[in-house]
Amino acid sequence: MIKDDIYCKLSHVLDTLPNGFPATEDGAEIKLLKKIFTPEQADLFVDMRLSFEKAVQVAERTGRAPEGLEEALTSMAEQGQLFMIELGPTRFFRMMPWVFGIYEFQIGRMDKEFAELVNAYAPVYGRPFFSNTPQLMKTLAVETTLPVHQESLPYEKVSAIIESGLSFLVNECICKKEKGLLGAPCDRPLDVCLAIAPIPGVFDKSPRGRLITKDEAYQLLEKAEEAGLVHLTSNVQVGQYFICNCCKCCCSGVKAMKDFGTRIVAPSGYVAELDVGKCNGCGACADVCLYDGIKVVDGRAVHSFDKCMGCGLCVSRCDVDALKLRRDNAKGIPFDVRLIAADRALIAGKEPEKDAWDKIRQKLGMN
Repeated sequence: MIKDDIYCKLSHVLDTLPNGFPATEDGAEIKLLKKIFTPEQADLFVDMRLSFEKAVQVAERTGRAPEGLEEALTSMAEQGQLFMIELGPTRFFRMMPWVFGIYEFQIGRMDKEFAELVNAYAPVYGRPFFSNTPQLMKTLAVETTLPVHQESLPYEKVSAIIESGLSFLVNECICKKEKGLLGAPCDRPLDVCLAIAPIPGVFDKSPRGRLITKDEAYQLLEKAEEAGLVHLTSNVQVGQYFICNCCKCCCSGVKAMKDFGTRIVAPSGYVAELDVGKCNGCGACADVCLYDGIKVVDGRAVHSFDKCMGCGLCVSRCDVDALKLRRDNAKGIPFDVRLIAADRALIAGKEPEKDAWDKIRQKLGMN
């Protein structure tokens, strides 16, 4: 009973974090946590914070003995239970939400039992998570399909995100791995999850993934486009730290949009435009669309504005130039996290950075 109590406490803590961790009637979430955490690790996790701390700071704040604490925290980070960064000789630790966080970091530990536990919990976790707005992820268009007569903003371009990075790490897609363990393997490339950091060497000691160069990151994205995978990243204007390359058979966000009509993924800010007169009805666009946004009817493509996410894959497949992307503000503008930071600074009675303050003045209609 005492052991179950700590897992219930852990479950409650995770449910207070971004993206939640709702309880189930049959205790599926507790079984999942027992697979990942020992009781001692669960107890340590609930003492952590979302902000980074050194082990000595954790000890001072919680009253835990400092002896062996950094080793215990490091072990949990290596097992994907905490997030850790190393800056020189110093290690910093913080807790993570279930998604995006602990779940993805279990890639090296996932086995069939784990996949089955996640699959059993998914219906309870998925509906509220996928129904949340604003969306957590946004689509990135194939860059070669962006309109040449319009200047693309940095957050709209894959290359801008890559160029902002100084460290790159590629991981196997955990969605694809999970489906494979459940008997439905994907026939697309598996090592397609790209992590990006603005700090050199930050991934050098990562227990997961494979270090790659900037050139290799570009090659990875090109390979993903050739395989018909859609680029997804965080729905913010600055500070993107990952690019997922997603398929229709494994990506839970894409599947939720198709199955439930929920919009966990925001469009790219562009929409495909079809010139019916040029269309020859080959169907290449319909074959590559993850969202069923194009169908061939009576020998001609029919395009759905509502379903289109502006990924540009259809445009890249059209040999007769019947499709192109055009900007459409109805298809979403990502968050400016600097504005959020400025709002918080004002609440705390501090002066925000100038560019953020200008945005707040504009937001409030001030001169």
